[in-house]
Amino acid sequence: MTKAEIVKQIAELTGTDKAIVLNIVEAFMTTVKDDMIKGNDVYLRGFGSFILKKRAEKTARNISKNTTLIIPEHNIPAFKPAKTFLNAVSGIK
Repeated sequence: MTKAEIVKQIAELTGTDKAIVLNIVEAFMTTVKDDMIKGNDVYLRGFGSFILKKRAEKTARNISKNTTLIIPEHNIPAFKPAKTFLNAVSGIK
């Protein structure tokens, strides 16, 4: 499902103009992104959590130049679904 399809479906469900829904969806994504950039996790009860996972420093190889490089410790964004959401998707009641 694309962002355009999400906007269309929400507009149809709520009877709201697509342009307004698009602004709300964009604002939601910006808010989540900005908060995660600040180092905060975002929790949506019943849906899931947008969390930061810490990747440890590691040594990698560039096989074309036959050199090693150090990849520093860094954070990556991840999504952890809520238990009710996970059970609904997997068909568990």
